[in-house]
Amino acid sequence: MPVIAASDVRFAYGRGQTVLDRIDLVVERGGFVGIAGPNGGGKTTLVRLLVGLERPAAGRVELFGAPPRRAHHKSRLAYLPQRAALGLDAPITVRELVTAGRTPLGRLLRPLGVGHREAIDKAIRRVGLTASAHRPLQMLSGGQRQRAFIAKALAGEPELLILDEPTSGVDTKAQEVLAALLDRLRRELGVTILYVSHEFGAIEPYVERLVVVRGTIVFDGAPVDLPQRWHDPSHAHGDAGHVAA
Repeated sequence: MPVIAASDVRFAYGRGQTVLDRIDLVVERGGFVGIAGPNGGGKTTLVRLLVGLERPAAGRVELFGAPPRRAHHKSRLAYLPQRAALGLDAPITVRELVTAGRTPLGRLLRPLGVGHREAIDKAIRRVGLTASAHRPLQMLSGGQRQRAFIAKALAGEPELLILDEPTSGVDTKAQEVLAALLDRLRRELGVTILYVSHEFGAIEPYVERLVVVRGTIVFDGAPVDLPQRWHDPSHAHGDAGHVAA
């Protein structure tokens, strides 16, 4: 059973212009899939459909073989939305942030037992932030903050990790570090990764499959097979005009 299955999906906001049309997408377990395309091409809207935050106007979306809004998906999915780190004005530490990642397992109001504390420590260690565990997020670099949010996602021990524009505002070196980290997590933990970005240079050495979205899927295959004119996804050509994602 695939982790994600979307069949003939169409989506439009209200009675407005169609954002996505004729979307067919299957993601198998253990894969590292890049979702690329221009800003406004529908990438974020597609992700919101896949995780159940939006409903398709037509077609069908399944997550772990069932509609994505089913409650039992919450402990199997970790979703890092676009610009997740914005708005964190409180002096929250890395460890406090990662601890919140255990809440999908029903621990919000319960004391954390040894097993949960070990899972939190392990998640922080996996992203290389043990020495910064008690530092406020505001004191970290952009790349370190993104790794902290990934540790939060890993603390819930998900089967599927979806990251929407995780390297926005992060320098090239930090993007490369993050991409290598995600590849290692996939290989060591078997986590399926969906990495969404308008630029995919940093992850291209690691993804097995690249899906380019511009209102519809205009390319789906190995990165090495991507037509040269599409290596900058902002120049990819779709067959319909669409509003911003």
